[in-house]
Amino acid sequence: MKKNVISIVILALLIVNIVLSSITMFSVASTNQKTAALVTDISSAVSLDLKSSEASPVKNVPIADVVTYDVPEMTIPLKRAEGEDKDHFAVITVTLSMDSKSKEYKKYGEDIDSKASLIKGEISDTVAGFTLDEARSDGHAIEAAILQRVQAMYDSDFIYDVTISGIYQ
Repeated sequence: MKKNVISIVILALLIVNIVLSSITMFSVASTNQKTAALVTDISSAVSLDLKSSEASPVKNVPIADVVTYDVPEMTIPLKRAEGEDKDHFAVITVTLSMDSKSKEYKKYGEDIDSKASLIKGEISDTVAGFTLDEARSDGHAIEAAILQRVQAMYDSDFIYDVTISGIYQ
């Protein structure tokens, strides 16, 4: 008789354990969903991309096949922020990295000096669209925008990377 009572108590405790475990699981799952939504909202407000797998793939070019072109130092006026009266400028040097094994490099890259003024115009137009705060906080966005415009100008991706060094004042 004692063994039956102990078995019934153990069975009751097992059922209570299963019920409490399922309640805990559902409450944690809903909290996890809310936390994920909060992180997504915060990251979108700060312009962070948590989905790195969706980012455009970076072209891997062996260092021996990389040719760089340095655009001379440029002084570019930056866009004014809302309610700002002071003008700001970017003093930058841009380096374009090109793939010397690309078919388009032979067509365009070997004579890139002849298009230097067009490249400077694309760089100037792009950088002028950013405010001082945007330029200081997200230099990669400027590099990506310049890369996109230069690739569109040549209708090619033989220029695969843009590097900016400069001062924003």
